[in-house]
Amino acid sequence: MRVLHRRCAGLDVHKDEVVVGVRLVERRKIAREVRRFGTTTRELIALGDWLEELGVTHVAMEATGVYWKPVWHMLEGRFALILANAQQVRNVPGRKSDVSDATWIADLLAHGLISASFVPPRPLRELRDLTRTRRQVVGEVVRHQHRIEKTLQDANIKLSSVLSDPMGISGRRMLKAIIAGESDAGKIAELASSRLACPRGVLIEALSGRLSEHHRYLLGWHLRLIEEIEARIDEIDQRIAQQIAPFHAAVERVMGVPGIKATAAPAIIAEIGVDMSIFPSAGHLLSWARIVPRLDESAGKKRSRRVKQGGAWLKPVLVQCARAAVRTRASYYGAQYRRLKPRIGDKKAIIAVAASMLTAIYHMLRNATEHRDLGAAYLSRRQLDKAAIAQRLARRLRALGYQVDLRAAA
Repeated sequence: MRVLHRRCAGLDVHKDEVVVGVRLVERRKIAREVRRFGTTTRELIALGDWLEELGVTHVAMEATGVYWKPVWHMLEGRFALILANAQQVRNVPGRKSDVSDATWIADLLAHGLISASFVPPRPLRELRDLTRTRRQVVGEVVRHQHRIEKTLQDANIKLSSVLSDPMGISGRRMLKAIIAGESDAGKIAELASSRLACPRGVLIEALSGRLSEHHRYLLGWHLRLIEEIEARIDEIDQRIAQQIAPFHAAVERVMGVPGIKATAAPAIIAEIGVDMSIFPSAGHLLSWARIVPRLDESAGKKRSRRVKQGGAWLKPVLVQCARAAVRTRASYYGAQYRRLKPRIGDKKAIIAVAASMLTAIYHMLRNATEHRDLGAAYLSRRQLDKAAIAQRLARRLRALGYQVDLRAAA
């Protein structure tokens, strides 16, 4: 097998130790060296100096949790670094050890058998940390809202049954009155907005529960914590706005896609970056984002067409944006969803819409163009065989119990 890198190293990275396996080809002979280093800054600097002394040009390591990041930061700029998916560089079963893993990674790297994972440049990595932290903190707010709902149900207050958003402006005003000690359901109901669709009598009935001091304490504790977290979210939003400034043009371009707003656009840019030359085609980006069916075929039979697992950060954002995009009935995405849903179901149809949106983003960023909606009639215009369309619609009508006689118009 052809050797692509004559002087390379494989790193088996752990929390407190890095095992380094160096592979050197000299005059058609392979020389190997193995050494262990700690993960402190001084030890990682010594690791880089040792590799430079040996003339190593390429270094590969597994993506092991967060432990690879400090190693990457210390070696970045000194070597050609490759981050490998741990599932793709597994060693032979029964021969697993730290030394054999490092040596195996070096062998794979030497022959070009490692597919490099996408590691964005430092500014995008920092933006990614911010957007991911924001998503996690928003999840904490939702969890505390669920705990408030649980406490209200325990007190037999059915606020969520009459309000679409119990944590909206009216809901919070009534909650604060309850926490302050107000027990008259009529007075609490007066704090609600006059624009609520719920009749006042129904609202008073929903607020008539059995509140205790214990319930008021828990409600107040959770509500104060929610407000504190929301203040911190506003703070991180300002930080994201500062960090996204160099990529403002790309963010504005992405926001032109239906369903993608000011919160989702920075998160998408943080995950995929702005340089689409990293991905050879839109299909490669879709596969990396894990929103395409996996290939599972044997003996000519497709055993599974489930979507690939993974993409824990980008996929939920795209699906959420797709849900918003399909509500626009005049858009291509809404027409695509309505066309696919009866045939493959809601979840797969939404994934297909998310894939279409990401494909559009890929070409927009690669070609520096703005989004152009194809329109709801695009899919119909593509089907040029009018007779086939008519027969398909006639079959659907017959399946519903109607007698259909097709005749061409004069």
